[in-house]
Amino acid sequence: MTGEFYNARRLSRLRAISSGLVAVTMWSAHPAHAALSDEQLAKLAQNPVGNLISVPFQNNANLNYGPLKGTQNVLNIQPVYPIDLNSDWNIITRTIAPIVWLPSLFPGDTSVSGLGDVQFSAFLSPANPGEWIWGVGVITQLPTHTNDVLGNNNAGLGPSAVLLHLSKGDPWVYGALVNNIWSVTHSSSPSYNNGLVQPFLNYNFESHKGTYLTTSPIITANWTAKGSNVWTVPLGGGIGHIFHFGRLPVNSQVAAYYNVVNPQYGSNWQIRVQVQFMFPK
Repeated sequence: MTGEFYNARRLSRLRAISSGLVAVTMWSAHPAHAALSDEQLAKLAQNPVGNLISVPFQNNANLNYGPLKGTQNVLNIQPVYPIDLNSDWNIITRTIAPIVWLPSLFPGDTSVSGLGDVQFSAFLSPANPGEWIWGVGVITQLPTHTNDVLGNNNAGLGPSAVLLHLSKGDPWVYGALVNNIWSVTHSSSPSYNNGLVQPFLNYNFESHKGTYLTTSPIITANWTAKGSNVWTVPLGGGIGHIFHFGRLPVNSQVAAYYNVVNPQYGSNWQIRVQVQFMFPK
């Protein structure tokens, strides 16, 4: 009975994956609803509250992590789905599902991998903004981890906001995303109070359409920690480019960041690689 159940689940997963691949292939074989240039697509990808369905896969390799200086790897699957409320307002939803590989932390320890805690954000944003674009909303954290060392058993909630400048004819796109999450349930896990600031600055080349330079360090604060263990502050950047899988636009990016401030046993370098499948309306 157990084998039949396992095979049924496996067949169901294979069917779901196959359906997804067929959908992507069928979509890529037809023209997009709006014919956007690679430069426009790049700027759209750089807007966290853009009216764009997308599925980014962002892989972060955190080097020299833990007492044994191993590599922690976090693959963030981050689907973005906009909801049109009316002609004036949109709600932009964003889910972050982290797949975490944690190295051994002491001699004799074993590595652990699995799903971490999922975060979900929803931003209210104008449907027809000017050069300055904004969004405000909430962020939640759910205890979805598959191993106790990969997350916290408390659910969390807090505010989130984004502000950016994006102008037609201007190669620069810049702004910042901020949020803070407090634990709102009480379990055996400790409570948490975590802040995030992600400034971003992009320069889009006019001579190489769809190619851009980028920096978007993820600055975090653990407000329950003490002293030098509160902040993680990276500096760095990388390069991005729009290419096409058939007619499906894909935003690719590679970057490196050095943590000028990090907690004890925290990583000092991060290598970030991202592939974002874009479905313009």
